[in-house]
Amino acid sequence: MSRWLRNNRGFLVFLLVFGLFRTAVADWNPIPSGSMRPTVLEGDVVLVNRLAYDLKLPLTHVILHRTGEPLRGDIVTFSSPKDGTRLIKRLIGLPGDTVEMRDERLIINGQAARYQPLERLTEAVADNVALPALRLRESGALPPHRVQWLSGVNARSDFGPIVIPAGQYLMLGDNRDDSADSRYFGLVPRELLIGRAVGVIASADITANWMPRWSRFASGFH
Repeated sequence: MSRWLRNNRGFLVFLLVFGLFRTAVADWNPIPSGSMRPTVLEGDVVLVNRLAYDLKLPLTHVILHRTGEPLRGDIVTFSSPKDGTRLIKRLIGLPGDTVEMRDERLIINGQAARYQPLERLTEAVADNVALPALRLRESGALPPHRVQWLSGVNARSDFGPIVIPAGQYLMLGDNRDDSADSRYFGLVPRELLIGRAVGVIASADITANWMPRWSRFASGFH
């Protein structure tokens, strides 16, 4: 064993450094579900800046130093406060914000978001199940981005008002009627934030034999 370690120490050091890099500096995150449609698609692999908010002790949630502040509208990866699953959602509510939703429409600190319809289409939500969908541009209370509403889904389209406590954040999926988010698992403590997603590295259509989506390679979020 000692001889094997001597002969492979360079490779082992590389693995150690690479592991520390992924757990402390930057990471990539495959997307398994459609909760962030139309911004992030199933089969996308997104690049995550782990130093956007905090420097953490590798492999832990222990914050060593704050490097930046989360911003309303950021696309964030985090550990679910319910079961620790890694999730990706949009940050909607900051500490001190008052957030509510009325008939799908957000109100943040008394300012109602504006909604501009973009397109109507049919979205597959399960095997042999497709529903009418409306895609809109949400702006005003948040930086402009696209969201999707589905017809015929019993989702939580009303809540609040909620005052976000210190050190907590409210997360929603852009696919508002098909997303398990803060409406279901509650607010997310800062120590569970992993990083800010900054763009798509690569993408494959998991519903069509994993064919590459070349137009999404090395792309930003639109």
